[in-house]
Amino acid sequence: MPLPDFQMLANRLHKMHRHIGKWARRQGITCYRIYDADIPEFPLAIDWYEGSLHVAEYERDHPLDEEEYQIWRAGCRQIMAETLEVAPEQVWFKSRSRQKGAAQYEKVATRSHEVIVHEDGLQFKVNLSDYLDTGLFLDHRQTRKMVRQLSKGKSVLNLFAYTGSFTVYAAAGGAAATTTLDMSATYLQWAEENLKINELNGSQHRFIQTDVTAWLLNEPIEKFDLIVLDPPTFSNSKRMRHDFDIQRDHTYLINRCLHRLHPGGTLFFSTNFRKFKLDTERIWGGARITDISNKTVPEDFRNKKIHYCFQIDV
Repeated sequence: MPLPDFQMLANRLHKMHRHIGKWARRQGITCYRIYDADIPEFPLAIDWYEGSLHVAEYERDHPLDEEEYQIWRAGCRQIMAETLEVAPEQVWFKSRSRQKGAAQYEKVATRSHEVIVHEDGLQFKVNLSDYLDTGLFLDHRQTRKMVRQLSKGKSVLNLFAYTGSFTVYAAAGGAAATTTLDMSATYLQWAEENLKINELNGSQHRFIQTDVTAWLLNEPIEKFDLIVLDPPTFSNSKRMRHDFDIQRDHTYLINRCLHRLHPGGTLFFSTNFRKFKLDTERIWGGARITDISNKTVPEDFRNKKIHYCFQIDV
């Protein structure tokens, strides 16, 4: 089987990096998507992180045997390094398949290549080597800005918080207090580090390690002005009380969050499940639902279905 023409990939990378790089510099962004499976023969997502590349290979059926595949992969790495003028050891290449629940956050290596990147005047620690994801979801850059704009003087709840980027933006926006929940102690510690990097840490910011779905079952002791809900698509983690499916369970999560909002409060709900359909009939009737998906997908993501996002006001 002949290998694809690597020059096609080189030409596309050169064009997109020049175009997106100019845009990113104007925006004060140092991490962004250059390429997202634009050419069928190269099913890759390539992200730029301040002189390093994080590359995810999407799962596919391909006609290459194992030897041909290794040649293809090595060729991709060489073309990316040469075209984008990156040292080969700074190309972090990972295979991606559909991950269930916490699997997407589990370690795949222990090299701990961590760098600080910049976004809209803020700083975030990312790990390019050890996980399928880096610690910062680039597709939610616009959503984070919306959270910052609405946070001044507000109490903010961040659920399934991962490394706390929404918490950092809320704190930067002048939130009176934040509460950050995740099942992973590792990611909660990472979230605290992100606040400290930005000199935003303080006793008004709480971190709770818990199963969020179980926590939402409890009657609210306190309510919030703004809630961010960005759950995984699936989870069958042993640490969770029940398995979780976003299409089946999203109305439960949304309604329990609405139950914890002050009158006039706002919920941002998002999912990366490509086949997602919001079941509006099962969401509390007093809520005002606005589909903001198009507004929240950044310019560097040509795939406008990278996520769905809704603003729900009470």
